[in-house]
Amino acid sequence: MSTADHHLSHYDPSGVPSGAGRRFALVVSEWNMEVSDALRKAARETLLMHGVAEADLIERWVPGSFELAAGAQFLLERGGLHGVICLGSIVRGETPHFDYVCHGTTQGIMSVGLKFSVPVIFGVLTDDTLQQAKDRSGGKHGNKGVDCAVAVLKMAELRDRG
Repeated sequence: MSTADHHLSHYDPSGVPSGAGRRFALVVSEWNMEVSDALRKAARETLLMHGVAEADLIERWVPGSFELAAGAQFLLERGGLHGVICLGSIVRGETPHFDYVCHGTTQGIMSVGLKFSVPVIFGVLTDDTLQQAKDRSGGKHGNKGVDCAVAVLKMAELRDRG
């Protein structure tokens, strides 16, 4: 496994654009709540640390990862957002359901971002076990929520400044 011995959430804060004056949304899956909420907290903390005001940060919950794209779209239809982070966790089970949910979630999130020409960040863990998900949501491999917050700030800057 490529992440076996790596902490994935280390980054250089000086290379991250400020989020001051920008509005962002976190759309979070209720499924696998322990993991999803850990991702949310890390993304939120990182955005605030990089200048996003509390008042400019929207958080909404959806039932599962499959609904993340629709949640992002509902928020983007209202306008005024510089980016959306979709956060969730899909853990492989004993049936092909995992594959269908992963594929639909991935395609949906990508499609919404392209449709609205706004960064919509894929922050969905797709792991074989719950332990792997925990390792990537605040455990030994860092927290993907941090990475997603950094990505949305960089992509918002790229979109606005080119």
